[in-house]
Amino acid sequence: MERITLFADVILPLPISGTFTYRVPYDLNDAVTIGKRVVVQFGSRKIYTALVRNIHQTPPSKHIPKYILSILDETPIVSNVQFDFWEWISSYYMCHPGEVMNAALPSVMKLASESKVVLNPSFSGDLGELNEKELLLLEALGHRETISISDVVKILDQQKVIPVIKTMIDKGIVLLEEELTERYRPKMEKIVSLSDELASGEEELRRLFDALEKRAPKQLEILMTFIHLTKYEPGKPASISRSFLMEKLTAADGALNALIKKGVFVVTEKQVSRIHSGDQPISSSTIKLTEDQQLALNTIKSEWEQKEVALLHGVTSSGKTEIYINLIQGTLDAGKQALYLLPEIALTAQIINRLRKYFGDRVGIYHSRFNEQEKAEIWNRTVDHQYDVILGARSAIFTPFSNLGLVIVDEEHDSSFKQYDPAPRYHGRDAAIILGKLHNARVLLGSATPSVESYFNARQGKFGLVELMTRYREMEMPQIEVVDIKQEHRMGKMKAHFSSVLLGKMEKALKNREQVILFQNRRGFSLRLECETCHWMPSCKNCDVTLVYHKKINQLRCHYCGFVSRVPEKCPECNGVKIRMKGFGTERVEEDLQILLPDARVARMDLDTTRSKNKLQKILTDFEERRTDILIGTQMVTKGLDFDHVSTVCILNADNMLSYPDFRSGERSYQLMAQVGGRSGRKKRRGEVIIQTWQPSNAVIQQVVNNDYQAMYLSQLNDRKKFNYPPFYRLIILRLKHRNPEVLNQAASILAADLRTSFGKRILGPEYPMVARIMNLYIKQIMIKMERGGGILAMKQKLRESLEEFDRKKEFSGVRMTIDVDPV
Repeated sequence: MERITLFADVILPLPISGTFTYRVPYDLNDAVTIGKRVVVQFGSRKIYTALVRNIHQTPPSKHIPKYILSILDETPIVSNVQFDFWEWISSYYMCHPGEVMNAALPSVMKLASESKVVLNPSFSGDLGELNEKELLLLEALGHRETISISDVVKILDQQKVIPVIKTMIDKGIVLLEEELTERYRPKMEKIVSLSDELASGEEELRRLFDALEKRAPKQLEILMTFIHLTKYEPGKPASISRSFLMEKLTAADGALNALIKKGVFVVTEKQVSRIHSGDQPISSSTIKLTEDQQLALNTIKSEWEQKEVALLHGVTSSGKTEIYINLIQGTLDAGKQALYLLPEIALTAQIINRLRKYFGDRVGIYHSRFNEQEKAEIWNRTVDHQYDVILGARSAIFTPFSNLGLVIVDEEHDSSFKQYDPAPRYHGRDAAIILGKLHNARVLLGSATPSVESYFNARQGKFGLVELMTRYREMEMPQIEVVDIKQEHRMGKMKAHFSSVLLGKMEKALKNREQVILFQNRRGFSLRLECETCHWMPSCKNCDVTLVYHKKINQLRCHYCGFVSRVPEKCPECNGVKIRMKGFGTERVEEDLQILLPDARVARMDLDTTRSKNKLQKILTDFEERRTDILIGTQMVTKGLDFDHVSTVCILNADNMLSYPDFRSGERSYQLMAQVGGRSGRKKRRGEVIIQTWQPSNAVIQQVVNNDYQAMYLSQLNDRKKFNYPPFYRLIILRLKHRNPEVLNQAASILAADLRTSFGKRILGPEYPMVARIMNLYIKQIMIKMERGGGILAMKQKLRESLEEFDRKKEFSGVRMTIDVDPV
């Protein structure tokens, strides 16, 4: 029989265009399938995991193809629908297929023969014994999954980094990947079972008890504990987890090993899940919707008959989650799967308990706080149809659904749905809409403060529009009070950063055993230090930003690159000693509260306090169970959290948001203030919201006070139409980076001039962004404004061609470029 020569086009997890063709060895002809992972050599030395995208019999014309080395999977792990989704992301967001593959697949499903430092999945998160260099590397690993040895040299600013890495390996903080391995391993647990001989009869067991009582009391303790924990019955098998058994014992491991050696116990290994699925019982009752909720639900279903996407605009506490659960139940009853997207990991902790109350272990969670082994297990369990509902942040769109029927994007307005670095720089909401279309699934966007773009699409008839303007069970909207900080300072009533009005409200809430949330959108203690004599400010040596003071570690830190510096005793410019703190962050608020309200139990929720895996959940649980009176937080506290006993919420400084130089600042300020205000008075009584500001008559603040979303929307729409911004135009930002500002300026000017020949006045720039240097790379950006309409595909193709031509210019080979489509 003649053997067929097959070739496979594969996607490599690298930022390079297109697919690469490899020859399939004859003995793998029957095993190779689209969607399976294969091991291939790329270049002279490197070996990678690749994904088979196409199989054919046409040899490449320009080179002799290398052979596929091996096939890793028995069945495909990526479906054709997933490939179609990846290709849409690659095309729309102008990135490479390999970059999408990197984002979509859990890291342990990819092989690469490169030395990298990675975070140890078993690291407890304890930062107590870490020195400055170790903290710096750990912070960098918080931003990037893997860091090469050469990048560690740059981050630590020293050549000898191996001793630092070795110490961190010894402490169990990081791992060094040096070998090509299949990194996913199922979690195995040792199971202790009673031997068949002893399990079958009581007489043998009684004789063993008598013998151990005389000679080995510790072994007897283990046997008695085993019998008790397994509820042993003669003639029936009995087994228990070794780790669980040892937790209940005072005896040492040696006594158990002695029983195993005697043949009393038999030890086997069993595959177990890494994912804690909860143990709450499934509720048999169905959700009873209010009349308004039922009307909204019926309208959503009616809109879906005409359109694939509906927008649910429901005020805070209107009961949107109950509607979501009802829709998920209908989807599961129809034999399909559901995807529930949230912008913040903090929200998944609260929502998962509500979902599991109704759907039990059919619900899986997928987000970045899971380690890579856990992500791979969730991926595999979704492939095996063990999960019918996936709850997660933006990366959950990549989970391998086979029969998706419903996509819910809650808090759809939130900018956290946008991926910034690395590529693909996709928007989770927009990608979810396409995912739903590919699966022929229905999509529901939900928010109390919809994005201007989504609301515009709904008003134009592209999306269905459903509005729910009453709170659940007729709860009142919170009472909003604007406090003029200027007036408070003039009258001498300000204490630290708290107005007299706010202090009075907090004291009243604490007296009534109610809770308070304070919002300050800056972490750290002081935003900057400044010399009163010459106005010198300590700045980052790698970035064009001032350093933020963190009092707990008594250090100045850059929030862009992680650079750390000591606090100066005197000004290095003029030798002055009057160095004052300017601005305030969440750490400063926490300290001031402990002085002003010493009896209050205060917690802080920001990036600094939630780095370890379970710390975020602990902060939320303590607040929910009223072990915390006042919660201070950054944007994390604004996003859909639901607490029963919060009566007072305060925005400590509204002006930071309003004065930000961005065309979306008005919209974002309204959304943040309305969302954080919605955390108050959600269950029992009307809540109170305090907005502290220097400009109380600002139009956006007045729109928040009047709960007037329509006024905000129409105002923003008018400005954007006038100045050619979304939703009337699409934006693409090109960011160019180089260590030499002169090379960067020349490259940016030449690229902008080339683009103007094709795009004319649609090109703005090049200009320096607000932060013009990060990690010693100078940055310039070019903005492209494209009219909405059928010509956008042709314009993108022309842009690709122009950028490819620019890439071929050898004098600018060191210039890095990123493409950000639909920046937020």
